[in-house]
Order: sequence, then C-alpha cells, then structure tokens
Amino acid sequence: MTYSKINFNSKDGLKMTADLYEAGRPKGFILLCHRSHCNRAEYRETAPRLNELGYSCLAIDQRSGMKVFGETNETKDRAKAKGLPTGYLDAKPDVEAAIDYVYEFNDKNKIIVFGSSYAASLALLVSTHTDKVKAVIAYSPGEYLKGVNLANEIKTLDKPTYVTSPKAEIKQVADVTKNINPKLLTHFIPKVGGFHGSKTLWKEVSGHETYWASLENFLKKVT
Repeated sequence: MTYSKINFNSKDGLKMTADLYEAGRPKGFILLCHRSHCNRAEYRETAPRLNELGYSCLAIDQRSGMKVFGETNETKDRAKAKGLPTGYLDAKPDVEAAIDYVYEFNDKNKIIVFGSSYAASLALLVSTHTDKVKAVIAYSPGEYLKGVNLANEIKTLDKPTYVTSPKAEIKQVADVTKNINPKLLTHFIPKVGGFHGSKTLWKEVSGHETYWASLENFLKKVT
C-alpha cells in the first residue's frame, strides 16, 4: 500500500494527523473517518481498494479514538496533552476541518464523506450543513452524540446518502435515518451477519464482498 502521512489543523487549532492515499487520475475524493476506540489505520485495507476504484482518500485521526491496529492516534495524543476533551462530539471540529482541507486539496470540487460508527453519525451531521460534500457514506450510524437528536438534526440532509450496518443494527440505522428524503437514501440491508462500522468491508469478515458490491454500485451513481 502507498500512502503519505500529513498534518493540518482542526477548527480549534489542534494539530491533526492523516494518511493520504492518492489515486492516479482520480474521479473523486473520499474523506475517511474512523470508528470509536480507533484511528486512521482502520482504513489501511479499505483505502487502497478505493484507490483501485479511482478514488483518492484521506484517512484522519479524530481526537476521539485510541492506539490500535499497530498505530497510535496522534490527534488524540495531542488533545490529551493539551487537556482537551475527547468525546465523540468533541471530534466534530476535526471532521469539519478535514472536509475543508480535502475540498481545497481537491481543487474545490465537492467530496464524499465516509464515516464509521460514531464518525458515521458525525459525517451525517456535518454534511447536512456544508455545500462542500456531494455524498455521504455511513457505516453503523446511530444516536451516539450526547445531547444531539441526530434523526431530527439530519432531516434536511440534501445529498445522496448511503447507510449500512451488520444485521443486528438494521433497525438502529433505519431509526436514525428515518427523516432523510427517501429519494436520496440508499439503505443496504445485508443478508450476512456483518461487523460494526467499516470493518465489515475487511476481507476477514464473512460476506464482505456483498457490502463492497453495494458500495461500488452507490459510488457509480454519485461520481
């Protein structure tokens, strides 16, 4: 796999770390946001495949995460060193800043935001309030953001939106996306068990190819 580590600042000035995966002659750019207790390495297997499909990607470390998959969450470490809170909603300015960064990097062409678990919820929330995003992909979104009624907050989301989850979370995903315009919403309901968050795309997860087939079909429609 080929990627380069880069840094840029969050909305509050906190230095963030991200992995940049560039595709040759990309037809789109995808921002990758990791699940809870995780970091940018969640996408070490997924991003190269997205490159093969023609998409450049940026996988970020949000301040809500940890060391796992052999990688340290550098943004989280900096936040802790500064005494900053690291809850799920505290990572919202990180996602916002990353959207701004990727949008500029992509010559001010609209991007796709891809989130996993709590970051799927953030992706939906933040994308509702920006014109820099053309589509949203959310794996295992739910009401994870304290003090936020996500289903209500994203009812005005006006972009093509793809959501999915393992079988056990189908109702949870349906509940949180119930107010989105059905003409804009693609809810892939798996026949296999699956796994929480974007890890359901990993080769080690039984049935991962069914998730990939569905995702690829959505991407073809929005690019």
